[in-house]
Amino acid sequence: MTQQGLATAPLESARPPRERGLVGTVVNSAWPVAVGLTVAAMMHVMLPTTIGPFYTRIVIDSGIAIILAVSLNIVNGMTGQFSLGHAAFLALGGYTAGMITFYGSLLLWNSPAKQGGFLGSGEWLFAFACLMGGIVATLAGYVVGLPSLRLRGDYLAIVTLGFGEILRVILQQTRPVIDSVEKLKNAGAAQLWPPPVGGAVGFNGLPKYTNLFWVYAFATFMLVVAFRLKRSSLGRAMISVREDEFAAQAMGVNVARIKVLAFMIAAFFAGLAGGLYAHESGLIMSPRDAGFQRSLDYVLMTVLGGRGSISGVMLAAIILTVMPEALRDFDQYRLIVYALLLIGMMLLRPQGLFGIHEVWDWRPRWRSRAATTRSMPAKGGRPNA
Repeated sequence: MTQQGLATAPLESARPPRERGLVGTVVNSAWPVAVGLTVAAMMHVMLPTTIGPFYTRIVIDSGIAIILAVSLNIVNGMTGQFSLGHAAFLALGGYTAGMITFYGSLLLWNSPAKQGGFLGSGEWLFAFACLMGGIVATLAGYVVGLPSLRLRGDYLAIVTLGFGEILRVILQQTRPVIDSVEKLKNAGAAQLWPPPVGGAVGFNGLPKYTNLFWVYAFATFMLVVAFRLKRSSLGRAMISVREDEFAAQAMGVNVARIKVLAFMIAAFFAGLAGGLYAHESGLIMSPRDAGFQRSLDYVLMTVLGGRGSISGVMLAAIILTVMPEALRDFDQYRLIVYALLLIGMMLLRPQGLFGIHEVWDWRPRWRSRAATTRSMPAKGGRPNA
């Protein structure tokens, strides 16, 4: 074998084949999804009877907040952009999913009420509607992501904020809801456009399909995608754009593609969460859900969790969802205490709960020291066995 062959043989033998890498990726992604679906099913069966409807509602809200905050973290944390219009994708996905379930139920079952039991025909229509809401939000994310090619920082935040306000005004101008099959079949173009989704009153009467299983099943899917994305070459390209856009472009990263793709991925999961939010019991989907205040809530979750830290943002989403309910007994001072806690957090931990790290990065150092000791050569010059 030639000298060049000797030099390249170890590298070629150490390189895993493409097929093995693909199979490994599928396996590594499949078992967390299977575990997550199992846990979601167990939560759906056990938690409502164990903790009651009030705390079940808080757990559902926490799951929806996790989906929205972690998806926004792909744009604000991993890619380093600044979006203030994430709630617009939530509203767009919620209204799209609501139209499919409401009017689809009218045409299929002559009633917009909830159809079937757990995993019945109505719930599968609901799952399809949530996916369609995510797809419509993805298309909007592509349109919103285009200005990010030339804008950054405060200017990009103004563009995304404007998108949310434009959508809120458009939703206020929509038609009243058509609540009967006869009216729907006889409706003309004037009654169907703008879409009949309630106008300023809100989209009332949606079937309430959202439960613990669907929330945490979709959350599992989103978290697996987020973690796999962060460890992939695409995720590393996003982080390089966050750290230094010009250096990333000089190294061959397609910055324009990365920015738009980040907005599209985040918008898809926000639209998915919007479908869950619209069909949650006790809520009415309204135009104000696309406004600035709701977007600011998710920005706070990403800031408190840490830029790019998925587990940190998850924890921040849970804390900021549970905290207002925990302070409900102090109704007069709830907002004051809530604001003081946020200010204290920013003063004591300005980089967020976990910074740029994940929760498993804080392992005891003795493990790494033990591994270093085993790899050090012994006194005789040979490495320790």
